[in-house]
Amino acid sequence: MAFLQLKSVGQTYFSKQTATTALEDITLSVSEGEFVSFLGPSGCGKSTLLSIIAGLLRPTSGTVTLRNQIIKEPHAKIGYMLQQDYLFPWKTIKDNIMVGLKLQNCLTKERIDYTFSLMKEIGLHDTLDQYPSELSGGMRQRVALVRTLATSPQILLLDEPFSALDFQTKLKLEDLVASTLSEHGKTAILVTHDIGEAIAMSDRIILFSTKPGRIFRTFPVSGHLRKRLPFEARQHPDYSVMFQQIWEELEQIEQNDTE
Repeated sequence: MAFLQLKSVGQTYFSKQTATTALEDITLSVSEGEFVSFLGPSGCGKSTLLSIIAGLLRPTSGTVTLRNQIIKEPHAKIGYMLQQDYLFPWKTIKDNIMVGLKLQNCLTKERIDYTFSLMKEIGLHDTLDQYPSELSGGMRQRVALVRTLATSPQILLLDEPFSALDFQTKLKLEDLVASTLSEHGKTAILVTHDIGEAIAMSDRIILFSTKPGRIFRTFPVSGHLRKRLPFEARQHPDYSVMFQQIWEELEQIEQNDTE
């Protein structure tokens, strides 16, 4: 049985005059511990689908199940990390990373110690008494990652979490996120516009077409790339080959949109 299962998911937005279908007949499954990327042009419904999986948006049709439980609302076992870190500027880093635990009434010594250990893993244990304004963008995103992992979600949803960062910081954070999720056995779904990021980080890439958003093609990432950290994967010959394949498929999607 699939860890995460989407069956015939569709999303239509209605107004007084029109009905616009953003997603149509999305059926896919994600295995436990798998890292999947959603890739496609703007307007293909990637972020909408992530919101549906998170329980933030009810699909017009179809179902989403996590461990056979239908997702109808935000769930404690689903972590969501966005492009912006959304740290509370008036709270210290220590207070920020405890927010999820407080909301779930899980501030036990075990959970607090685990959260502090995550901060040590990512090299920010000495920032606990600082405020977000004292940290760089990359450091704040690392704090946001710890805040998300602190509640031990079963699946992590990543909505373009690196897109606001400079390229060097982005590459470093890709490695950190990939290694952290792998070490903790986490399942993850990444929404991105970046072909290279999707290839370097994923086990599998799902390419979406537009008008409405549908699954266009699925690309399994080769084992040569999957066993490497993202920065190393970008240097491998398989990376360039796969980049070209996906680029050509995206070109085809864009040509179909203009016809």
